[in-house]
Amino acid sequence: MNPPAGRIHPWVFMILIIPFGVVQGYATVTLSYQLKQAGVSVERIASLVALSILPHTFKFFWAPIVDVTLNQKKWYFIALAPCVVGVASMGLFPPTAPGLTAISVAVFLSSLASSFLGMAVESLMAHGTPEELKGRAGGWFQAGALGGTGVGGGLGLILAEKLPSPWMASVVVGILCLLCGVGLWGAPTPRHAFASASLAQSLRATVNDIWQLARSRNGIAALVLCFIPLGASAAPMSAIAGEWQASAEIVALVTGTLGGIVSAAGCLLGGWLCDRMNRQTAYVWFGVVQAVAAVAMALCPRNPTMYILWALVYALTSGLAYAAFSAFVLEAIGQGAAASKYNALASMSNLPIYYMTNIDGWAHDRWSSSGMFFTEAALAALAAIAFTVFARILLRPRRSC
Repeated sequence: MNPPAGRIHPWVFMILIIPFGVVQGYATVTLSYQLKQAGVSVERIASLVALSILPHTFKFFWAPIVDVTLNQKKWYFIALAPCVVGVASMGLFPPTAPGLTAISVAVFLSSLASSFLGMAVESLMAHGTPEELKGRAGGWFQAGALGGTGVGGGLGLILAEKLPSPWMASVVVGILCLLCGVGLWGAPTPRHAFASASLAQSLRATVNDIWQLARSRNGIAALVLCFIPLGASAAPMSAIAGEWQASAEIVALVTGTLGGIVSAAGCLLGGWLCDRMNRQTAYVWFGVVQAVAAVAMALCPRNPTMYILWALVYALTSGLAYAAFSAFVLEAIGQGAAASKYNALASMSNLPIYYMTNIDGWAHDRWSSSGMFFTEAALAALAAIAFTVFARILLRPRRSC
């Protein structure tokens, strides 16, 4: 199905969000590898990786800027420029003390810029996607984010190893980011949510818009989904690979290139399914399917073939869950202060990833990998049942007096 005239086709969002993933992928994979090869300590590399994540921890606080000023296209290009320059400059400096300081600045600023770029795309999705295509828009969006991570990490690393100088890889990847701006060519600019209001009025309207989301039935259900342990994809597949006798090459393939492709395919499939069923229900079912995959991996024989099979199924369910998350969030937030509302929910959705990562590690150390997978599946099943009961009560039609 094609979007109505004046709307943006969902595949455009995949192109536009690629630089967001590239910044993360290049910093965490390619740059980390290059610095380790140059003799930089793991502690110093870890601090650089942390810098790339830091802006995304607090980005909700500056999301209203995108909602109340300029428009989505202008913000996209304003953010794209430092993303391109930042990635390109990551390979320009030597691994000396001054060079590492310059690299740290490039990593932080490009990551900060990518948060604005992501907000611009999220706002475009909310305002430029018809209701019946929001599932597919979420799927293409998440596939682009994963694909960008693969370009920044996978392609960046290949170029870094093949090209004669480190700066060449970063410049090539930076130019690829720049080309993604072509995705906005001919795309309409949705009307600004608060175009006729003053800055103060716009900020008040943004706060009110977030409050209205938080008190609506659909918004409350979305908030609950963000907190419960469904689709968190927290199992440490790389760390447990030895228990399945998987080689380093298999782990690199399954958790790297092939896993990324499968996850992206899951995003597209999940987005397509979300346009054909209730999006919140789809998210719950995808979380349950991931739990089933975890149980299957625990029960099947432990050999490399089973590791490849179930790790890829787990990656597929991760893509399904990512797409469903974007789909139900887009449905819940409507338009208005879209960037602020999307990032409010996205920030909250990091909580189950955090606590399930810790719970998986705790369960593994006490009951091995099988216990870890059973614990993850049990919590997912309880969460699915609890949300189903909650939704039936919350969304039950009110009786008129």
